[in-house]
Amino acid sequence: MTVPIPLPIVLLGYGPVARGYAAVLRARRTEFRGRYGVDPRVVAIRGRERQILIPDGGEPPDRSRWAARTPLGELLAAAAPAVVAQAVPSHPAGAAEALADGLTSLAARAHLVTATKSPLLTGWSELHAAAHRYGRDIRISGATGAALPAGDLARTGLRGFEVDEVGGCVNGTASFVLDRLGAGMTTGAAAARDRGIAEADATADLSGADAATKIRLLAGLLWGWDVAACRVEAEPITAGTADRAVRASGRGAVLRQIASARAGDPGRVLVALREFPRTAVPFGALTGPEKAVEFRCGEAGDITVSGGRSSPLGAALAMVKDTLALLVDPVSGRARTLPVVE
Repeated sequence: MTVPIPLPIVLLGYGPVARGYAAVLRARRTEFRGRYGVDPRVVAIRGRERQILIPDGGEPPDRSRWAARTPLGELLAAAAPAVVAQAVPSHPAGAAEALADGLTSLAARAHLVTATKSPLLTGWSELHAAAHRYGRDIRISGATGAALPAGDLARTGLRGFEVDEVGGCVNGTASFVLDRLGAGMTTGAAAARDRGIAEADATADLSGADAATKIRLLAGLLWGWDVAACRVEAEPITAGTADRAVRASGRGAVLRQIASARAGDPGRVLVALREFPRTAVPFGALTGPEKAVEFRCGEAGDITVSGGRSSPLGAALAMVKDTLALLVDPVSGRARTLPVVE
């Protein structure tokens, strides 16, 4: 019988996404051992002020029993992870620390799985240079659309295709708000937060910044763009959008926030509010906070992936998938670099 390969993980952050990630790994550990021959376990967690070592990968104790945080390098030396999973908030104020943590993780010879967008936006080239230098991998599915596997298509699924354009309705909060406006209701940002769709601050969702970020990341995977250097032109959702949404609804249509980028216009990302018939696939037919991304592949035709509601669990599952893929995905040339831990 094949012995599952140990996969020790250090988890950065312990908010809803991180807790969901750790819970899935605990609950399905036996399944992953048998199905994939991998034994993933979170051996340490580093929160905002405290941290904990849990060598057996079990459920952590109450945070009141955690120790004070040490420098990340010390924690990584003690835990010896094969993977660092990063799920801290993507606030600009924390971008420098999140980037430094990512670079420290790669330098410690750990692969990086991240759902945190801010370090990718500010340090895309630095992170990828470090990954190449240390022979490690970076996986970002949790940052490109939660459960929606658009990042996998951009990374490997369309390898060899001539992708001319990528565009998508990739922010569930924006769709939720636009549908409410079309029905004559208020913007509903608070309702979106209550349902776990929106962040505490929905500004980036309504301004188009979050949608632009996700398309920037997909463009980086598709065409090798420097994500940090992209130019963004975004049309925001404002109080004045309500009349436009109501008029569209009266015509049997919906407004959608669409972000796009073209291979022939390097470094430029557009976000615009566009009208679609309610039956139009993929964007008009989306319901609630579902998302869709369309890859235009010339003579091969358009390839679309849709569904996947915005939720912390969706992002957590995307991180779980990325973690498992480091060993079981046959296209990952770096899978052999995972250390075997006794």
